[in-house]
Amino acid sequence: MCEECGYRTARESHLSIHMKSHTGEKPFMCEECGYRAAKKSHLSRHMRTHTGEKPYKCDQCDYSAVEKASLDNHRVKHTGEKPYMCGECGYRTARRSHLSDHMKSHTGEKPFVCEECGYRTAKMSHLSQHMRIHTGEKPYKCGSCDYRTAHRSALTQHMKTHTGAKSYNCDQCDYSASEK
Repeated sequence: MCEECGYRTARESHLSIHMKSHTGEKPFMCEECGYRAAKKSHLSRHMRTHTGEKPYKCDQCDYSAVEKASLDNHRVKHTGEKPYMCGECGYRTARRSHLSDHMKSHTGEKPFVCEECGYRTAKMSHLSQHMRIHTGEKPYKCGSCDYRTAHRSALTQHMKTHTGAKSYNCDQCDYSASEK
């Protein structure tokens, strides 16, 4: 059992990995960009940002993902299920984390702050993306050319230049395009 937070596990190795969340120890490092991880599996998943590999494919559309959890979240789009609802305005969403983020719009809470320029945001992921402005980091790399970018969505869009994919279709005629 973890003395810090009460986390319990039957395996000593799981407890050892868990303890790194308290110590901040991140022994696994990406040789390409310096990203550090507490778990080897996290580094393996991170490496896909450099290779562009997305092994988890949706069986209902052309969506693919770096990790299984992202694919599971995506599949809800096909069912239309939105079980999480805001008690203040009726907003509904398929994901609990989206409802949590939404609730900050009612409170105005923006707990994540850039120490460089004072930018504030409600989401840690937005602050992480923002920091790339200051660091110049471009962790997303095309596997087919020298293109690099700070944003995953830009790499996804760029990859269409190599594949010729046109995933946006007009519902009135046969026209299709690579950009919405």
